[in-house]
Amino acid sequence: MIAAALSLSVQVAVVATILVTIAGTLTGRALAHRSFPGREVVETLLSLPLVLPPTVTGYVLLVLLGRRGLLGGLSIPFSWLACVVAAAVMSFPLMHRAARVAFEELDPRHTLTAASLGAGRLRSFLAIELPLARRGLAAGIALAFARGLGEFGATLMLAGNIPGRTQTLPLAVYEASLTGENRAALALCALLTGVSIAVLLAVARLGRHR
Repeated sequence: MIAAALSLSVQVAVVATILVTIAGTLTGRALAHRSFPGREVVETLLSLPLVLPPTVTGYVLLVLLGRRGLLGGLSIPFSWLACVVAAAVMSFPLMHRAARVAFEELDPRHTLTAASLGAGRLRSFLAIELPLARRGLAAGIALAFARGLGEFGATLMLAGNIPGRTQTLPLAVYEASLTGENRAALALCALLTGVSIAVLLAVARLGRHR
């Protein structure tokens, strides 16, 4: 049980983190140093999974992505992909906020200088902004990975708890506690706690060197 749940959790967290890194970096850059009507509304919507109960977020995803969902005819729920979607949605705000702060802290004179030398927006973004913001982005990636690895409520609602298919580490802890398998539950908790501590230490180290 532990090996299968660990393997699935790592796969889900890695894929979700890749998706979130791309999306969060782009939205963070788009909203950095930019003011427009409704910006606060956009930021609120992007950060909503941080404050909503995960089960609520999971239910909303189920309503949207179910076979009879609002997006129509999808077969995402209760699959491996559902675990990825739940983990990505729940971890996205962490990456977005980290990316936005990282880009906001950049000196705009760097991009202005690059533009004066003929660099286009894409080249300036790839060659100047991303390298300068790398520590903030790395911290966001680490937090997003840890959040995706530890996701429970939204995953339970959207993917269910199917051993070998959608049972991630947190869901395995839940089942082990229900069935009285205390040793397995403690081992899984220790594993998740260790990963969380490692991520927090890495983020703190990145913060000191920024």
